[in-house]
Amino acid sequence: MSRSPSRICRLVCVVGIVGLALVALSGADATAEVVRFEILEVQSPTFDGRAFGHVGQYEKIIARAFLAVDPDHPRNAGIVDLNLAPRNDAGRVQFVADVMILKPIDLDLGNRRILYGVVNRGRNLTVGLLNDAPRSNNPTTAADAGNGYMMREGYTLVWSGWQGDLAPGDGRLRLEVPIVSDVTGPNTDEFIFNHTDSPVVVPLSYPVANLDPDRATLTIRQHEHDRPVMPPGLSFEYSQPAAGGTPTPRVRHIVLHRPTGYDAGAIYEFTYPARDPAVMGLAFASTRDVVSFLRREVSDAGGQPNPLAPRGAPSVRYAYSLGVSQSGRFLRDFLYQGFNQDEQGRMVFEGIMPHVAGSRKTFTNARWAQPGRYSRQHETHLTPGDQFPFSYGVLTDGLTGKRDGIFARCLADGGCPKVIHTDTSTELWQARSSLVVTDTAGADIDLPPNVRAYLFGSAPHSGAIDGVPQPTPTCQHLRNPLHAGAPMRALLHALNRWQSDGVAPPASRYPSRRAGTLVSADPASLDFPLIPTVAYRGRVNELRVTNYTERPPTVGMPYPVYVAKIDADGNDVAGIRLPAVQVPRGTYLGWNQRRSGHAKGALCSTTGSYIPFAETRSDRLATGDPRLSVEERYPTPHLYAQELHRAVDQLVTDRLLLAEDSERMVAPLRANRLGR
Repeated sequence: MSRSPSRICRLVCVVGIVGLALVALSGADATAEVVRFEILEVQSPTFDGRAFGHVGQYEKIIARAFLAVDPDHPRNAGIVDLNLAPRNDAGRVQFVADVMILKPIDLDLGNRRILYGVVNRGRNLTVGLLNDAPRSNNPTTAADAGNGYMMREGYTLVWSGWQGDLAPGDGRLRLEVPIVSDVTGPNTDEFIFNHTDSPVVVPLSYPVANLDPDRATLTIRQHEHDRPVMPPGLSFEYSQPAAGGTPTPRVRHIVLHRPTGYDAGAIYEFTYPARDPAVMGLAFASTRDVVSFLRREVSDAGGQPNPLAPRGAPSVRYAYSLGVSQSGRFLRDFLYQGFNQDEQGRMVFEGIMPHVAGSRKTFTNARWAQPGRYSRQHETHLTPGDQFPFSYGVLTDGLTGKRDGIFARCLADGGCPKVIHTDTSTELWQARSSLVVTDTAGADIDLPPNVRAYLFGSAPHSGAIDGVPQPTPTCQHLRNPLHAGAPMRALLHALNRWQSDGVAPPASRYPSRRAGTLVSADPASLDFPLIPTVAYRGRVNELRVTNYTERPPTVGMPYPVYVAKIDADGNDVAGIRLPAVQVPRGTYLGWNQRRSGHAKGALCSTTGSYIPFAETRSDRLATGDPRLSVEERYPTPHLYAQELHRAVDQLVTDRLLLAEDSERMVAPLRANRLGR
């Protein structure tokens, strides 16, 4: 059956708000991880009927996976509070995931591989990154397929909801998880508003357990390392209070009144008695069981067929997964917590690609979890999920004496996948990604043989395919526009050949201490050029041994955190250097700084910077800019284009760029005609 895109979106949004109370699963049904795989809509063909080479047309499936797990099964034992969750008649805990599938209409023409895109806050980032497509949570039109790369390769693309605290709407894929009633405890929410409105209504992560305002604490500080204070004028009241102070699950907001003397970048922390924690750790079980079902089962427990098992036989040979930012951290956590084998001990993913995750994991499998939070230099600096282990192999933490690694559990079980770990320059500054390739004393380490690590030098955390340098409301410098889609396609191709044909991918390309390309961020060590418009301060998101069981968390000894060595222009010298960095028209930075009125000088979240070169020699001399001008570097457009082609050709030779992307990458740079 075929439905319009708007019809599909409306049905997904409506179905997404159906509560767990409406899930009727009998005890007899709950005998497998996926109890019911309910297909809601099929759009066949999708992408306006566009065909993709020999693979042909694609179709889209919107579904819901009704799942049930045994809390007593050893592979579920690590899920926090699972033993306290409500159980059905069969003693299992139920939860529901939204699912979206894009597959060849004729699966025999596909490549028999699932590419599972871990959603980021319920959003689909996979197609935008790998297909140079506009970002869409519901890719439907021909344009939504972008350059069509993944479809021409024949991948079956799968997404499912995993984050249990998302609101419905905007096509987000969600996971509905049970809550643990009558459990209370302290919870802390942090807010940075980036405006000065007062009062402001603020949502809380969990319902309030006690409406007595004296049981809660609200503080403010201007910068991360300032002491939290409670100045005059800072106050709050609960929104929608219940009569007589009786707690109600509906109270999840405060009205916050702001004091004078603090700007829009000030940090507010609210600690309050919370109730009804959600079993957020089911996120990992949901991904495990949805993917395992799609690649290995013929039907669900009720006999409904698996859409990837035509003619009664599973069609999938291998499964890979890509996670971007939050979802890259999810993949590292998924692997670390032992979920890359299903309840039958079968491997879930043969290959994973955590992208822009840095050295972090997530704050997901915990009581009072907040999966959307992550540590940065200024924002939510003390967020769980940032502690040892940082790298894949098993190491000893010299500061705590602990011995662990992202691979620790899969090494014990024999289920370690091949890993392509990719970061941008931003992760060195904000995600302590040097700890992926160094030990806790700051020395280089050898990655396991099934791991490759690549840094996209001078690239930002994220960027759109058609991005241009532009100002932002809170940052001092123009946004870094670089996009990593083209080399990511080459690395996906390398991962597939690694798994399918035994062809090893290119050697890791990451800065190192040994090569002198991984250095301290302090001004004396980095030697940042004296660009007139940039006041370099050497700030980085430092990391210390932190005890999150105490409130507030207590911190101890610092871990060494390094950044990439730079050239005379300020561009990174190591890693995979995109043509725009090798043949630059400006300085591309992985970091930016907050502007005046927004905690000036702090790192500006994950936004990189672009500082253009002067156009002429006289222009740069007039401002005192030490960087050569455009005309001094590239006297003619022909010379500029020649250097671009040389850079692209070398990336293709090194298997870090596909041949099909050569002209696609050079054309927009060459067309710019040096800005003249």
